[in-house]
Amino acid sequence: MSASPTGGITAAGPHARAAAAATDPSDIEIQALRGLTRTPKCLPPALFYDDRGSALFDRITRLDAYYPARAETAILRRRAPEIATHAGSGAVLVDYGAGSSVKTRLVLDALDRPAAWVPIDVSAGHLERATAAIARDHPGLLVAPLVADFTAALDLPDAVTALPGLRLGFFPGSTIGNLAPEEAVAFLRRAACLLGRDGRLIVGVDLVKDEDRLLAAYDDPEGVTAAFNLNLLARLNREARADFDPTAFAHRVRWNAGLCRIEMHLESLTDQVVSVAGRPIRFRAGETIHTENSHKYTPESFARLARRAGWRSRACWMDAARDFSVHELVQSH
Repeated sequence: MSASPTGGITAAGPHARAAAAATDPSDIEIQALRGLTRTPKCLPPALFYDDRGSALFDRITRLDAYYPARAETAILRRRAPEIATHAGSGAVLVDYGAGSSVKTRLVLDALDRPAAWVPIDVSAGHLERATAAIARDHPGLLVAPLVADFTAALDLPDAVTALPGLRLGFFPGSTIGNLAPEEAVAFLRRAACLLGRDGRLIVGVDLVKDEDRLLAAYDDPEGVTAAFNLNLLARLNREARADFDPTAFAHRVRWNAGLCRIEMHLESLTDQVVSVAGRPIRFRAGETIHTENSHKYTPESFARLARRAGWRSRACWMDAARDFSVHELVQSH
């Protein structure tokens, strides 16, 4: 999908095809079967983000236990003017996993006459609401949303590639932690190609800390994260011809110290057989579906990972409690 300079969303070219592919039921069935027929079972986290999943994630970011959103917002409020100075006038903001775009406004509002905003998200409904709001508040801004998986190879719309300003990538929310290290390197390499030699990338990175605080952030007492995890099964019921009973599964969170990551799982509470796209999938009591990882880094370990993809950490900003970091990456020529 792309947008006119006035913000009206229109389907155009390869971006329309990307939007269609992101919601193709057969593709969701393929992804579900690929993960559920493996040992151990798993599902790709991109499947979390239907409209309800995206709304639940927005609720998660407002929970008391979920420190990353507050910490990152505080950093961006303080550092957005510096980011804007480095980007220069007429920058193009490429927003990976835009979602509700709350943090985007902190950067976009600080930029000097930004030329375009390219939000990328897998949730069409969520993205449309976010783009409508920002297009309304920035009437002179070219808004070109892409409904797509941001980890895939992407092309900027022609109207954006013609613009001369610096490409500023924005990847907040510690979403890069959902990728395995090799996947993160691959993403950073693709981002380097998309943003160009002079492009910059702002990345939110969650930091290693006390295990109890990490677990609490992903297993809140209000049960919002559990609902977010279990919503994955409801989506498969709708879109992958599945017949999961969500009450027969439970949200589980683990800290994997060896791999420095939080893991989210859905645990089968009983022996059961579930049909997915016409295929029987057997579960033993206690067996889990691994639904998400959230890797944690130190400032040094993330800088090393970025170097493998051809980026250099020009700056690493942290909140006062050193819970969270925001890296400004430039390409190593």
